[in-house]
Amino acid sequence: MALNLWVTLIAVWLIANASLDTQVVVTGLVLATLISLALSRFSNAYADIRVTPQVLIHSGLYLLVFAQELVRANLHVARLVFSPRIDIHPGIVEIKTRLRSRTGRMVLANSITLTPGTLVVDIDGDSLFVHWIDVEAEDLEGATRAIAERFERHLSVIYG
Repeated sequence: MALNLWVTLIAVWLIANASLDTQVVVTGLVLATLISLALSRFSNAYADIRVTPQVLIHSGLYLLVFAQELVRANLHVARLVFSPRIDIHPGIVEIKTRLRSRTGRMVLANSITLTPGTLVVDIDGDSLFVHWIDVEAEDLEGATRAIAERFERHLSVIYG
């Protein structure tokens, strides 16, 4: 059984139920155990994560950075939508990632896609191709810095 998957499922269960009632906790433990046993042989996604104090700290910091980027991107897109004149420069840019694990790249791609105004359309090796609603930098380094750098800083610690 994958311990990381089990812990994640327990955490999600407890957060979703917002209760530490005995029945809720026992049900969560049983379900997490059954799901972990059933899925652990099909996926090694959690094998990339090492549970250390440093990883836990960077996981929390990543969530804060993601929340900041989510709010910032929502405000930017709202400003574009409510502007009397839409002045955008959409395009597809290539960014490079330093992340080596497949799971880390997947989390990065999902993080970029979940922030409004950007959508990862393809991944090829260490390149991610991102549709950007308002391209701020067309060069590889500038686009990588603007889109992925804040996420990668923490994901590189979590996923190695």
